[in-house]
Amino acid sequence: MFKTILIANRGEIACRVARSARAMGVRVVAVYSDADAGAAHVAAADHAVHIGGAAPADSYLRGERIIAAALESGAEAIHPGYGFLSENPEFVEAVEAAGLVFIGPSAAAIRKMGLKDAAKALMQEAGVPVVPGYHGAEQEAEFLAARAAEIGYPVLIKAVAGGGGKGMRLVARGQEFADALASAQSEALGAFGNPAVLIEKYIEHPRHIEVQVFGDGQRAVHLFERDCSLQRRHQKVIEEAPAPGMPEAVRQAMGQAAVRAAEAIGYAGAGTIEFIVDGADGLREDGFWFMEMNTRLQVEHPVTELITGVDLVEWQLRVAAGQPLPLGQEALQINGHAFEARLYAEDVAKGFLPATGTLGHLAFPDGCRADSGVRSGDAISPFYDPMIAKIITHGPSRDIALARMRAALAGTQVAGSVTNLGFLSALCAHEGFAAGQVDTGLIARDQAQLVATAEAQDVDWAQAAAAALGVLGPLPETAGFHLWQPMEHSVVLAHAGHERRVALQVLGADRVLATPDGGAAVCLQRRGAPAAGWQVAGAVLPHWVRLGADVTVFRGAGLCFAVVDPLQRAASGAAAGNVIEAPMPGLVRAVFATPGQRVAAGDRLALLEAMKMEHALLAARDGIVAEVLVAAGAQVEAGAALIRLEDETEEAA
Repeated sequence: MFKTILIANRGEIACRVARSARAMGVRVVAVYSDADAGAAHVAAADHAVHIGGAAPADSYLRGERIIAAALESGAEAIHPGYGFLSENPEFVEAVEAAGLVFIGPSAAAIRKMGLKDAAKALMQEAGVPVVPGYHGAEQEAEFLAARAAEIGYPVLIKAVAGGGGKGMRLVARGQEFADALASAQSEALGAFGNPAVLIEKYIEHPRHIEVQVFGDGQRAVHLFERDCSLQRRHQKVIEEAPAPGMPEAVRQAMGQAAVRAAEAIGYAGAGTIEFIVDGADGLREDGFWFMEMNTRLQVEHPVTELITGVDLVEWQLRVAAGQPLPLGQEALQINGHAFEARLYAEDVAKGFLPATGTLGHLAFPDGCRADSGVRSGDAISPFYDPMIAKIITHGPSRDIALARMRAALAGTQVAGSVTNLGFLSALCAHEGFAAGQVDTGLIARDQAQLVATAEAQDVDWAQAAAAALGVLGPLPETAGFHLWQPMEHSVVLAHAGHERRVALQVLGADRVLATPDGGAAVCLQRRGAPAAGWQVAGAVLPHWVRLGADVTVFRGAGLCFAVVDPLQRAASGAAAGNVIEAPMPGLVRAVFATPGQRVAAGDRLALLEAMKMEHALLAARDGIVAEVLVAAGAQVEAGAALIRLEDETEEAA
């Protein structure tokens, strides 16, 4: 076994790999960028090496610097995690040329599965079912349109390189094909440097089911399936294992197909064979087709670990060190059911816009596994994926595992950034999902219901006001005493675009009366010892934290109340509507506006890149551009003024 490994990654997966490696007695070396000097994965390692600037291209994508760090620190092997360089065959070759071991598959195996068209041709040769479609090299538009017509609409255009939904377009009718093709090719070129696409038959009731495989270069085993059908814009949201409604005969057929796929390329290490499955009439042995192979550990690997009792990272290290597969196929069994929910810093109400912020408070309840790369006090960086944690639960049945997930989400506390916690909770409460009726279109069909937010009640306003004024801590017996009448305080709070003034009367050390404008008086009382919790009508108030001018009450997914400064509000109000600001830190990719230009509401004025995504900044109203305050290529902070429109009074004049 290795004595020292280097983890060529960051965040949650780096912490995850470090945990297993150190449990095996293996020394761990971390690498970090300028933005990650104090990150959790650095603290989890025995040694850490700085490798460059905050942007991935200046640090985590610098293969030569990572290899140098491994050699300098005495590492014998490099674990790539996922993302970044994990599926880069040139990096694998460079690692091996330096005399180090790459903890993963060979460069040849990665190349064979790297392009979807070549991979599907290889799978057909291995006897793995493939979705009807065109996977050839010809890319002329008329030729592809003719192939699409032969396959039969609807069809899916997909980039042959990359993933994550980029370069993918659904085409329902022939007359839409040309525009969709041009758009997909343009996006694929920008995202992957390769405009080539393939055409596939679109499965109208699809499920995304993948099989975990593990090989030693000669033979392979499968560790059963995961259902990843709950997706939003082709991004996985909640995964589970095993797949609901999976007949044993279909499980065996999919598992055997996945093993054939892995053995066909001499695969070594952990990998995933992804299948598209027709869920219209139940799962069938002739109703699944190979989609692609991920030649690395997957984000959702914990659900497989929980149902099999296998530590996949430990297996990775053992096989990379030359040891045989720890278990044969006959020794692997399914035990219960598991779910994983991906908790992100993102603004669901604004179209799942990635968010930043400092996590002033982060806590997870007992009864779940929380894989995270951040802690209370850490910042969500604009340079990387905004994942806060993966929350994973396990139970003897699907119903129990899902109930435990609902409880885990209800007990998760995040303050300092908006999150998708409420969205995840709504998904877990969805009747169809609870019944196992899952497919990739579920979120899109019911999105309005799933993104609805809980309204703050009078009791929440009351609690937030009391917290903001500092009266929920220990108070003396004489608190609030006044000769003639109780002393009254007030504070203005803002929540979800609404402001309310809340009046408070402190009636003693254990009683506060709070009255929100337009609402009923709420009596907050402390029960028991001075350190005991506060209650309203016998119900214990939820936990809360105050971070600067914000108070977060942890009811549901968390309710954030901002303490309003009237002077600051008056100063900022005059510019409202005229200034287009950066919604998050990022890189200005393009500016389309020029001074004096007349624009209409919804016109695209600039393009901001942040957290691996591009965001169009649109005009909020009709008007005339007064100033362009930023140039393409500039790195800007959240709230930075980018473009100013003329005041409407100026335009009228």
